[in-house]
Amino acid sequence: MSSEAIIIEQSKKKALSKRKMRKRKEFIKLSIIRLFIIVFTLFIWHFLSGRVIDKFWISSPTDVMQAIYKWTVSGELFYHLSITVQETLLGFGFGALAGGIVGFLLGRWTYGAKIFEPFIMSLYSLPKIALAPLFILWFGIGIDMKIILAAVTVFFLVFINTYAGVRNVDKDMLENIRIMGASERQITFKVVLPSALTWIMVGLRTSIPYALIGAVVGEITASNRGVGYLIQYSAGQYDTGGTFAALIILMLFSITLNFIVTGLIEKRFLRWKTDQSN
Repeated sequence: MSSEAIIIEQSKKKALSKRKMRKRKEFIKLSIIRLFIIVFTLFIWHFLSGRVIDKFWISSPTDVMQAIYKWTVSGELFYHLSITVQETLLGFGFGALAGGIVGFLLGRWTYGAKIFEPFIMSLYSLPKIALAPLFILWFGIGIDMKIILAAVTVFFLVFINTYAGVRNVDKDMLENIRIMGASERQITFKVVLPSALTWIMVGLRTSIPYALIGAVVGEITASNRGVGYLIQYSAGQYDTGGTFAALIILMLFSITLNFIVTGLIEKRFLRWKTDQSN
């Protein structure tokens, strides 16, 4: 290797190291700011509770922590959370898989899209919460109903984004690739799918909280287990602290699931985009 090549390689390493250091400093700065916002919010909440606003309406951070501690010690938290996690993950998995496949197929099959798109959009316009009573009649009040409700909610979000991503692939580029002799299989897996991955990931990220919403709505509607049941039970007992505690648990779980999708899956399948942003 020549001396010029060595110098260029060293300069690239230095530039990469500087970018990593800059990103690390930015992450630390953002983390400190976020931590300050959380602490400040908890302080204001604690100050207002019982002094300015009755605890019946907003509870207090200490009451919320006591509720979480009580559920943790008794084992209720892990039992109910495991049910909700199972419903959410299975609903998200089935719904995302079905939505991705159907969206991709209709995106590639123009004539089929013209036939089925109005029907799918009509079903999409229905409030998914309104389907819960019907699903209870069809599938009962067991875990299956919650999984199906979560899957249906996720299906439409992933379908729409996948379909849009496939349909938005540059038509001129596809024609040029066909002229160059590429087969439909090569076009599908080498061009269309990579181009639509960004849209698909947006659909997956968007559908994460909706999968949780579907599962929790099913639990609130008809269930004696799950975090949704804890919300319903605490609200029925006028236990504001327990209600807030269950909501915070759901929020933390949603953040964790979103981190897994964006931090692991997105980096795995959109590595080229991550590399460009570094």
